[in-house]
Amino acid sequence: MAYAFRRALSTDQSRIWDILQQAILRRKEDGSKQWQDGYPNPDVVRKDIEAGIGFVLTEDDTVVGYTAVLINDEPAYAGIEGKWLTNEDFVVVHRVAIAQEQLGKGLSGKIMAFVEDYAIENQVYSVKADTNFDNPAMMKIFEKRGYIYCGEVYFRGSPRRAYEKVLTNE
Repeated sequence: MAYAFRRALSTDQSRIWDILQQAILRRKEDGSKQWQDGYPNPDVVRKDIEAGIGFVLTEDDTVVGYTAVLINDEPAYAGIEGKWLTNEDFVVVHRVAIAQEQLGKGLSGKIMAFVEDYAIENQVYSVKADTNFDNPAMMKIFEKRGYIYCGEVYFRGSPRRAYEKVLTNE
């Protein structure tokens, strides 16, 4: 299979929302509180695309995954309870979601690898991310890819586990 990672287009919006709805339901079925408060929603997806921060993972020409990727733009990270590994420029990853029929293929890890490549292409050597305490699947992906647990950050009043990976330009 040929996987590619590209900026999301407005024509991808309904497919992205379908994938996010599947992920929201999976989080609920897992007993998670993550994404159970009306976020993310179609407006978030539209704004991601308009801002040029929405990215899709495609298999051939089919959108199979989604994430938002920002550079140096996460105010909540300044208030970490703990300590980041670096205080330089960083890429932030939010809203990683994989299509239901594509689960079990390691695609979240593929998205993270593409994000790391994107960071290096932009001469940024740190990727920061966070996830809910009740999302063991994402924690496992971070650990597998060499992310270090740095402490807690807060979104909408809820604590989340914060991770960072320092990249090398090799």
